[in-house]
Amino acid sequence: MTPTLHRRISTLALTLTATLAGLIWRLAPLHLPWLLYKYGGSMLWAAALYWLIAAILPSHKPHELALLTALAAAAVEFSRLVHTPAFDAFRLTLAGKLLLGRFFSLKNIAAYWLAIAITTALDHATQRKNPTA
Repeated sequence: MTPTLHRRISTLALTLTATLAGLIWRLAPLHLPWLLYKYGGSMLWAAALYWLIAAILPSHKPHELALLTALAAAAVEFSRLVHTPAFDAFRLTLAGKLLLGRFFSLKNIAAYWLAIAITTALDHATQRKNPTA
């Protein structure tokens, strides 16, 4: 298996893991404190986005992936300021709530960026241990 293929498969697995954790976090009755529920879910969303971008661009360095992910996450958050009937109708669906969210918040961007920084550090540390992956 080539290093690029190995990286793509491993980052897709991490995308699925973070996505599943996020869905459980948001949908299962875990009885988490509100702050942990709200921002933990946002952080898992950002981590899943990082790993998805890493799977799409497996040869990019973690800091490059972090920048792309931070920009994409902020763009999704700022899209909440755009109101059209189609966007607003989608945001009311479960998929819309999970993928786009409903209300703009700078705190969400801070949570995303913190999660991206943590995920980037983990990715960098993993690549340092196994440079061929």
